[in-house]
Amino acid sequence: MTSYKELGLVNTREIFAKAVKGGYAIPAYNFNNMEQMQAIISACVETKSPVILQVSKGARDYANINLLRNMAKGATEYAHELGYDIPIVLHLDHGDSFETCKDCIDNGFSSVMIDGSSLPYDENVALTKKVVEYAHQFDVTVEGELGVLAGIEDEVQAEVSHYTQPSEVIDFVSKTGVDSLAISIGTSHGAFKFTAEQCTRNADGILVPPPLRFDILKEIEKKLPGFPIVLHGSSSVPQEYVKIINEYGGKLKDSVGIPEEQLREAAKSAVCKINIDSDGRLAMTAMIRKYLAEHPDVFDPRKYLSPARDALKKMYMHKNIDVLGSAGKA
Repeated sequence: MTSYKELGLVNTREIFAKAVKGGYAIPAYNFNNMEQMQAIISACVETKSPVILQVSKGARDYANINLLRNMAKGATEYAHELGYDIPIVLHLDHGDSFETCKDCIDNGFSSVMIDGSSLPYDENVALTKKVVEYAHQFDVTVEGELGVLAGIEDEVQAEVSHYTQPSEVIDFVSKTGVDSLAISIGTSHGAFKFTAEQCTRNADGILVPPPLRFDILKEIEKKLPGFPIVLHGSSSVPQEYVKIINEYGGKLKDSVGIPEEQLREAAKSAVCKINIDSDGRLAMTAMIRKYLAEHPDVFDPRKYLSPARDALKKMYMHKNIDVLGSAGKA
């Protein structure tokens, strides 16, 4: 067994408490390869932001657990080399079973999410409690979920969202012992979060999604004062990247995300972790498509991955500074 502490990582307990008190959110950026990790760490060091390196079950299967463990150690050493030891969490996103969570805990993850939100309530409670009891033996923090987000991202898929019921949150947290709670208030997984029928169009013809249900968030905050809340499916789907992808052969019609001003408002509340995955995929894909189209003779991956990495870093810095408010909080 490998403890996350041997890798130089931290769990979420202290950084979440500071975020709730300080009115900002910790960025939880999904990564699948070295370039994404380099961009995340360099952006967060430069903005002096704590960060959660987030790994979906699909990314874990893709990358191999041993490689991930050593990449996480490399991330902490890379931050040190860049000149600032920011708090870094290695987190399992949407763990679907006790066995998956246990394997991550045993292999150096400092935080895990067990997603039993699709199960009947009592089964969600039982599964989440089982993970918590194992994780807390090793000082690993656990995120649970109540409510269901619509959309598709990796192996997580749901056609219809179900808002979190504020009446259930006290019972769920007290019975399971979770350290943070992911809720559903209108965010959604993937780059196609809403249908055109669910949106309005602004003066520029851009789709505008329905607003987040801040009324539900406020009710949950009343019932769980100061408790760490998490928002999944919070990519804003920057239209400049969508435009570049479509200009160079892509077909991302009517992709729409969560407006950044709504995420900033959420970050000022008890929402202390905001998950961003699709935005990174879009930025990377846009720059790779553009570079290859403009340089058809290039076949060196370093040539087209470098501008992709630069775009990712720029985007992550913007999120830390202008959206999540986490810059300067490391």
